[in-house]
Amino acid sequence: MTKKTALLLAFIALKFLLQYFLIIPGYDLHRDEYLHLDQGNHLAWGFMSVPPVTSWIAWLIGVLGNGEWTVRFFPALFGALTMLVVWRTVERLGGGLYACVLAGSCVLFSVLLRLNQLFQPNSIDVLCWTALYYILISFIQSRDHRWLYGFAAVFALGVLNKYNIAFAAVGLLPAILLTPQRNLLFNKHVCLALLLALLLIAPNLVWQCQHKFPVFHHMKLLAETQLVNVNRADFLKEQLLFFIGSLFVIAAGLYGLLTYKPFAPYRLFFFSMIITLAVFTYLRAKGYYAIGIYPVYIAFGAVYIGSKVNVAWLRGVFVLIPVALFIPLFNVAFPNKTPEQIAANPERYRKLGLLRWEDGKDHQLPQDFADMLGWRELAGKVDAAYALMPDKAATLVLCDNYGQAGAINYYSKTGVRAVTFNADYVDWFDLSKKYKHLIRVKSWHEREVEMKETGPLFATGFAADSVTNRYAREWGTTVFIFRDARIDINARIEKEIAEERW
Repeated sequence: MTKKTALLLAFIALKFLLQYFLIIPGYDLHRDEYLHLDQGNHLAWGFMSVPPVTSWIAWLIGVLGNGEWTVRFFPALFGALTMLVVWRTVERLGGGLYACVLAGSCVLFSVLLRLNQLFQPNSIDVLCWTALYYILISFIQSRDHRWLYGFAAVFALGVLNKYNIAFAAVGLLPAILLTPQRNLLFNKHVCLALLLALLLIAPNLVWQCQHKFPVFHHMKLLAETQLVNVNRADFLKEQLLFFIGSLFVIAAGLYGLLTYKPFAPYRLFFFSMIITLAVFTYLRAKGYYAIGIYPVYIAFGAVYIGSKVNVAWLRGVFVLIPVALFIPLFNVAFPNKTPEQIAANPERYRKLGLLRWEDGKDHQLPQDFADMLGWRELAGKVDAAYALMPDKAATLVLCDNYGQAGAINYYSKTGVRAVTFNADYVDWFDLSKKYKHLIRVKSWHEREVEMKETGPLFATGFAADSVTNRYAREWGTTVFIFRDARIDINARIEKEIAEERW
């Protein structure tokens, strides 16, 4: 084994170790993870919220036991693969051992440590962006048309994982046209590669067509409820925080793309970054949508610094800078402190804007952390309510949102299969059963309305319990029990499903 290979393996091992070390017991999985895990039980070529790739991995997680350790393994794996691709990009650009180590340090001690803790499409998204850029570099360097088909395959995988990768193409196409590399577009293999990508994506496009393109409905809701609260200045500030320890390397990469002769064939990457960030900023995108842009520029910067800096101690300092600047983030960016500790010392979180949720207001904890609390408690209380039902087969467990439904389905020990009219669950109601009883999981701010509106529809009804973890985003969420319906529950469900599907 060569020294370079040994160092690469050491970086990968440290990556996996940190992914598990930076989260303390006491936190559950994240709200979004439960939805994605449940998608593995309903495999399809598309979902209202995301394309199908995440569901395939969720199915595999289920085969492997569905444990939290396994859930966290896969995003860590995709993060390790991202690091591997950056390492190979450095080698492809002519960088030596030092450049590889510098790039590895920058990628390891970055926002990816947080991103790769969560089972969401984002980890694969960043991996696909990075792989796309690597493949394009390889094609420019070799002019081997096989790389074009690899580009098409990775792009298709990225689309089937998360439509966000389309913005990589939005940045690359005009950037290619602005440089002499525009001649890359004029050959039959480009057309054939585009056809391959379209064929691979086609099943999802067919699914979207059959379901009246729910992606547009999802994007509309996202824009109206979340992106409207995104401040463009905050978006740009977040870009600086994501790879704060690597900013000098990224800056060196951009400078090198303009001035370093060996980088001349890759100058399109300079324009691509500017265009993509400009589009994201204009659209008020969430900050993390742009994370996939940066790893390749770390590779460029590491190679440039490796070629220009020969002083041993200075090289050492450059490798340690990402580690040193990571330490302050270690204290705020990860769920490695109890909610009580965070609430008692909120100022450092507030200064970085981490307490601001998607509603535009500051709260006790960062939203991601609050979304990792209270779920086991909720599932346990739903199980207790379920045990009180006279006819469990005729009992519907109906929730307000996908986090509640997914968490109950994940943690339930009594086989409860909760549903909601929110997100993909609208397609997962089992109407082959005739329902007579209802367990209703209702968010705290609508508890009083629930008894007034739903209570008269049943012979008996009462609030059984509620989530008591005051740090959880679901704090106060109440579990209601309603028995012996006076209406046709199934008919009511069918009507609401039809309304939800517009």
